[in-house]
Amino acid sequence: MNVVLVEPEIPPNTGNVGRLCAATGATLHLVGPLGFRLDDRKLKRAGMDYWEHITWKYWDLFDGLLAHASPAAHFYLVETNARRLYTEPRYKWGDYLVFGRETKGLPKALLKRYERSTISIPMFHEKARSLNLATAVGIVLYEAMRQVKGF
Repeated sequence: MNVVLVEPEIPPNTGNVGRLCAATGATLHLVGPLGFRLDDRKLKRAGMDYWEHITWKYWDLFDGLLAHASPAAHFYLVETNARRLYTEPRYKWGDYLVFGRETKGLPKALLKRYERSTISIPMFHEKARSLNLATAVGIVLYEAMRQVKGF
């Protein structure tokens, strides 16, 4: 599986997502610009000693990632306002789970481009605006892994 963070802003969130990727064997893709430096202490601390076990790539632009991706791969964009639940797609190994910035989500142009591939995690309190980025990644990634690995 592939986890994509588009313009992440908070180092500890990215570090925690890195730990999730290490635990699941997913590849982490970071699409810039980043809101921190890759040598940030908070990033490394949140990822603890997992960074050597993480397969990760940095892309200046989302289009660079697209050019690298297999044509058979599906991109699922996780957004709070999507109508389709994250449990509805039938994930395959090699798919991309795409998450946006902590403060603004994914760029509108990207959401429009992948309108039919947006998914969301339900929230049950009307005042809840969104989930923490690392929490959201964990929920969707483990559902995809459950489907692919059959556990």
